[in-house]
Amino acid sequence: MSLSTHPSASAGGASPAMPQFHPHTLSGGNLVLLALLSVFGAVIGIQLLVTLGVTPNTSIIGALVAMILARVPLQMMSGYRSIHFQNLAQSAISAATFGAANSLLLPIAIPFLMGRPDLVMPMFIGVSLAMLLDGYLLYRMFNTKIFPASGAWPPGVAAAEAIKAGDKGGKQAALLGAGMLVGAVGSWFKIPMSAFGIAFIGNIWALSMFGVGLLLRGYAQPIFGFDINKAYIPHGMMIGAGLVALVQVGLVLLKKSTNDEIEDQALSSRSVGKTLRLGGAGFILLAAGVSLLGGLYAEMSPVMLIAFIFYAAFAAFVHEMIVGIAAMHSGWFPAFAVALITLLLGLLLGFPPTALAVLCGFSVATGPAFADMGYDLKAGYILRGQGMDPAFELEGRKQQLIAAMLAFVIAIPVVYIAHNIYFSQGMVPPVAKVYVATINAGAVSGIGQSLLLWAIPGALIQLIGGPKRQLGVLLATGLLIASPMAGWAVAIGIALRLVIEKVGGEKARGYMEVFAGGVIAGDALFSFFSATIAATFGKK
Repeated sequence: MSLSTHPSASAGGASPAMPQFHPHTLSGGNLVLLALLSVFGAVIGIQLLVTLGVTPNTSIIGALVAMILARVPLQMMSGYRSIHFQNLAQSAISAATFGAANSLLLPIAIPFLMGRPDLVMPMFIGVSLAMLLDGYLLYRMFNTKIFPASGAWPPGVAAAEAIKAGDKGGKQAALLGAGMLVGAVGSWFKIPMSAFGIAFIGNIWALSMFGVGLLLRGYAQPIFGFDINKAYIPHGMMIGAGLVALVQVGLVLLKKSTNDEIEDQALSSRSVGKTLRLGGAGFILLAAGVSLLGGLYAEMSPVMLIAFIFYAAFAAFVHEMIVGIAAMHSGWFPAFAVALITLLLGLLLGFPPTALAVLCGFSVATGPAFADMGYDLKAGYILRGQGMDPAFELEGRKQQLIAAMLAFVIAIPVVYIAHNIYFSQGMVPPVAKVYVATINAGAVSGIGQSLLLWAIPGALIQLIGGPKRQLGVLLATGLLIASPMAGWAVAIGIALRLVIEKVGGEKARGYMEVFAGGVIAGDALFSFFSATIAATFGKK
């Protein structure tokens, strides 16, 4: 099958008057390259997670590989020049990276560290299916009232701008290149440049609260001598804000929509409520399956087992939604920390250690694939003309889903083969040790009171900000991340953004977003290569 697309498809703008043809994920050469990128993404994700404890954003790498291959003077490579295929490439590699590392390897490391290798395979089966469901749910909810395409999704903007600049060249490419240089240099000096870049793209109110949270977490201890993390303040704030956010989502769904309120007219018949019910039912079945395969019925009474299954499903669902909301507004998602919150609540509810290991693993598996899918679909939405051609947009979105699912399916055997090799050498994700230590320590006196106390201001801030600003969730996200430099980067970025918008107006805003996309891309590229070198040569 030909790799070529309609000529207008390579330029990035959707033209309603001229039908466009989107590259197919499963056609000949496309399938081969996407499969290879998926294997590479899965391997690099696993390696970096177990050696450095981080999972890099490999999205730009996939697009760059396609761009480079497109320059090879062979007819079979010509189709890779399509910006829409490059979008499929970045979708596949990033899905494989986050899927293999965060959704698969990390969860199964928890029962392994607890000395329960018999739970590894039940957990692996459960989280593999949960990962697939995770990505599909975001696909169903993208460009709806809950997760609109107009949302920031900063890494998606960065990927789209990089692909567009590579295709068009000219001033846009120069501006993007300047941003990438700034991002890479700042990253070299250990400055979190992604935080600086997102300040130019996201909602100012949400990002301001994110920055405040980062600064409070960073300076509460050195200035006031008070460790807010040990007092479980961020965790309590996220519980309160998260619960209010879920209520707000429900109210948004119940609100009668007008045509102006429906972002995606072509998908207006899709019921978000139906999708949420599908997700809830799916997580309940998966939680029940993992619990039964893991033999938890032998450790709990029937009533407690049923309660555990519903709590595990609820925790996974809440984890997914909170991570998705934080990712959409800030480009950062506190997946590890939110999973710890669900674990702390499980401890307070009195579930046995084995059940807590299943709970934690099942919860942490959801969210990363969900958020990453949002980034990729945002990139595709921009490249396809932001919905100007609804049919083309839907076809492209479907092909992105297929690319991501291909990546997930490839990641599953890669992790299955790799986990024994790594675990036998004592190489496990560092955060898994934190979860296991928490389970073994049990419920610490005073946790419940602290969580309840700080849930109140978290809920109030979220309530005041409303569902569009997500002030409570973003404040809690910042409080959960120990990076004061990121707080300063956000603050400086917001200040510069306000000045630029006031002086230059709407035109300057467009240039600003291209530059910001370059900053985020440059930071991601530098972080990826430096982390890969460190992991390869053992530099910590």
